[in-house]
Amino acid sequence: MFEVKAYPEYSWSLSRHKLLMECNRKYAYNYYMSHNGWLREGSELAKSAYRLKNITNVEMFFGSIIHELIEKVVTEYLKTGVVPKEETLTAHVSQRLNQGFTDSKTNRLQWEAKPKHFTMFHEVYYNGAIPEEKIEEIKYRLSVSMKNFLESQTFKEIKDKNQTKVFEFEQFRTMVFHKTKTYIVMDMVYRDFKRGKWIIVDWKTGKSTDEDREQLALYALYLKQKFNLEDFSEIEVRNEYLLNGTNATYSLNEYDFLKVNHTFELSNEKMFSLLENVAKNQPVNLQEFEKTEHAWKCDRCNFKELCEMY
Repeated sequence: MFEVKAYPEYSWSLSRHKLLMECNRKYAYNYYMSHNGWLREGSELAKSAYRLKNITNVEMFFGSIIHELIEKVVTEYLKTGVVPKEETLTAHVSQRLNQGFTDSKTNRLQWEAKPKHFTMFHEVYYNGAIPEEKIEEIKYRLSVSMKNFLESQTFKEIKDKNQTKVFEFEQFRTMVFHKTKTYIVMDMVYRDFKRGKWIIVDWKTGKSTDEDREQLALYALYLKQKFNLEDFSEIEVRNEYLLNGTNATYSLNEYDFLKVNHTFELSNEKMFSLLENVAKNQPVNLQEFEKTEHAWKCDRCNFKELCEMY
């Protein structure tokens, strides 16, 4: 039976950490003020924060479509052995993008009522339209992403069913890390029997960042824990960059794991400092969550209209 709780369950993730580092107030709206905003009896602040939390932007929406489609393609291939045509995949992504744009422009009332069931782009919500340069960038990403996926090293390897075994995607969603529920979203894990390696793959629809490696190190910690691996040398991690058709494949070292642990410890310490009651995960007063001093961050924030009110 569903139980209404005054405060959300505490958990940790790299995305939660990054949001906290970006702006404490944004973190408060996203993880605390939006809680119970889906309920009819929720407060007006909770409803507003929950609705704004569900705003996306064009790049994020494109990335989510690509990730969902790749998971579907791989799952269907393992069942049927059929590789879809690039044109079919590209047409599907284009259709989803167009539907997202239509939702944002014409279905605002429906989105306000059910923000998880409709799409609202940040660009449309706050500025009324998607900038032309963003449209051109997404068109370019659309023109290359599916081709680069089908020609990627990862897809070529998993097509050899005698050499590899792909594990169920749903297995890789949460883990317990230092006694804390931790959310992870591993795009793909497969076993390469020929080389005796476990391969963790993360698909990227944008450019590479300095954070890519740390994300994969966290995944490797989880994989070692889940399958009781003796050593991290059994694990290989890979970023597949669909924008330019390249990949970065490497083994992790002790420094990578020390860095993840260090980030986790400092991040949790900061998060706990913003709680009135740690056991209940009850936050301090909203005004105690400091706003960022960088105005450029506010311009792209989902919650900027709330910051003008509270």
